[in-house]
Amino acid sequence: MVVTRDPGLQPERTRLAWRRTTLSCTVVAVLAVKLAVQDEATPRGLAGLALSALAWLLFLGVAHRRIRSLDAARPRPLTHRGALLAALCTIGLAAFGAALIR
Repeated sequence: MVVTRDPGLQPERTRLAWRRTTLSCTVVAVLAVKLAVQDEATPRGLAGLALSALAWLLFLGVAHRRIRSLDAARPRPLTHRGALLAALCTIGLAAFGAALIR
């Protein structure tokens, strides 16, 4: 007897949460660009912008990988590495954005 799993709406809710978080990170990255180019470009501003863009791209990679993994009938749990990378990218975006404000 083969038991099939009925995942219900949980994978869809998780997928939507990842998409909302990706949208939030994108807004932060766009605001970082605005702050960096608002005044004259300084080395500090360009460094903050480059680091923000890198953190945003890394987060997009983690989120895309996780969203795609949720399509499986039995999705694998998020790895410790993926969770740590997503957390570090989020913290990095906040820190780099704060550095651009000063």
